[in-house]
Amino acid sequence: MVARWCKMRRTPSRSLPNPYPLDSSPPDPVPSTQTPEPTRYRITLLPSGWQFDAPAGTPILLAAQAAGIKLPSLCRNGTCRACLCRARTDVAGGEPAPVAYRIEWPGLSREEKREGWLLPCCAHASADLVIDAPDAALC
Repeated sequence: MVARWCKMRRTPSRSLPNPYPLDSSPPDPVPSTQTPEPTRYRITLLPSGWQFDAPAGTPILLAAQAAGIKLPSLCRNGTCRACLCRARTDVAGGEPAPVAYRIEWPGLSREEKREGWLLPCCAHASADLVIDAPDAALC
């Protein structure tokens, strides 16, 4: 019985015939290996006038560090408020700064958000911004 099983294992498997032998359709297009460039927003710091680009989905603090600019920070999750800055970007009356947060409560009240306050450690730009950051320094 074992010899018969071994013999069955050694036989090559038969391939099935092509069901569409005359298929002359062109081959599937090769997918592009280029990934689209992420959206970038221009951040300007006042009073220094330093500028850097922040990719969408990247916290402003990390984008600043990548550009060689140090903003004050401690916790990096919005609870200590050491990085608190105010957006000077023109927004319609009573609207918050054009930023997004990945967490529900990033350490700011609704009133503070409406006044333009933001936490760069966990805020992601959703438009070009002008931020009042007097404690910014070059790394």
